[in-house]
Amino acid sequence: MDTAYGYGPYGPQTRPHRVPAALRAPFEGRTWREFLHLLLDLPLAIVMFVYAVTMTSLGAGLLITFLGVPVLAAALGGARGLGALERARARALLRLDVAAPEPVRPARAGLLPLIGALLKSGASWRHLLYCLLHFPWAVFAFCVSLVLWANAWTLFLYPLWHWTLPTFTDQPGIQVYGSEDGRDRFYIDSPFEIAVASAAGLLLVLATPWVIRGLAQVDRTMVAGLLGPSRLASRVTELESDRGVVVDTAAADLRRIERDLHDGAQARLVALAMDLGLAKEKLLEDPDTAARMVDEAHGEVKLALQELRDLARGIHPAILTDRGLGPALSALAARCTVPVTVTVELPTRPAPAIEGIAYYTASELLQNISKHSDATAASMDVWRVETRIMLQVTDNGRGGATASPTGPGEAGGTGLSGLSERLGAVDGLLVVDSAPGTGTTVTAELPWREQPGPSPRRLGPGSGS
Repeated sequence: MDTAYGYGPYGPQTRPHRVPAALRAPFEGRTWREFLHLLLDLPLAIVMFVYAVTMTSLGAGLLITFLGVPVLAAALGGARGLGALERARARALLRLDVAAPEPVRPARAGLLPLIGALLKSGASWRHLLYCLLHFPWAVFAFCVSLVLWANAWTLFLYPLWHWTLPTFTDQPGIQVYGSEDGRDRFYIDSPFEIAVASAAGLLLVLATPWVIRGLAQVDRTMVAGLLGPSRLASRVTELESDRGVVVDTAAADLRRIERDLHDGAQARLVALAMDLGLAKEKLLEDPDTAARMVDEAHGEVKLALQELRDLARGIHPAILTDRGLGPALSALAARCTVPVTVTVELPTRPAPAIEGIAYYTASELLQNISKHSDATAASMDVWRVETRIMLQVTDNGRGGATASPTGPGEAGGTGLSGLSERLGAVDGLLVVDSAPGTGTTVTAELPWREQPGPSPRRLGPGSGS
């Protein structure tokens, strides 16, 4: 069933479309935008092809002299400008947002360094290649889309305009075939033939949008593959972004630890020191009062120690280091307000960093269940798939959670978007399946790295509740 997406009080919801996609497609804005893009392909491709062939041929011909080098550099620079135009057109008509490629960075200021940087830029040569390759494709896509579109609507609307042929011409209808001498001619002029032609036109009208979308998808592939940043540059940008997330996360964790120490254990220890000082003064004057104050201070010491243990457990629990992920997750589930069944099936222990991230992820997800889900039962499963470690947490609560930073789930305090950013910083992935009223399933995927050491301890399946 075709669906439309929206947001309800607890997250994304869906509602069925009344009109099937096959009947909507000829009238949707997407179809008309993509059709316009294919029509504009041909004139723009002609300009780009002529420019690329002319400048490249001129530059190659002048390479016998020094003038060929700057001409080739100018060809590459112009191709980058045309590529920017194509990216803007794809963004407006194809809804494809392709980032600009890495800029040309000459080693120093001046014309010669700029020419050298242009000639050594792989992105510039890919733009020039796009100008050459896009022309034959644009001719094909223009002809196919225009011929299909025109013939489809012409045949479909034939019952409305067929009267113009006998009225203004000497033909009774559309001529399908006929000899030059005027014999054996066949015209579509009877009511039955007109109805059949209109039905064939309707089929073409319904099929043409899907052909147009297929042709437009090839355009998307060419723009994304040739006019965007290289795979290496994209990876560098992604790593820089991930590094920023890691730095921000570490800073936030340090601020949280500092706040917890200042507002919790430190405040209790300051109060404890003051109470012990007062008890010391009253030790000789009022031993009973001093003993009572020492007893109260003893209770404060226990509370301070418990807060310090909780803080240390939140940073990196000792059970995780000593016994591994299975027992640590079972202990974590035991503190959840909802009964949780834990199953861990790992052949060996992963690297400590991966264990820590998996533990933190499970902790955040269980906190969400306790605070927001209204669930009565939950389960947690951990297993390995080839080079990935999978962690899945499921509950039977109200659902409606979302990892979108602007979605209602975030407003409700689930924090899934921040968790998704943390996982993304280590090439992880977070998938949320949470239709309203059907519970929530959150699957976290992390890269698998073996724990260093000659003989890592094997872990069998573990369970807890």
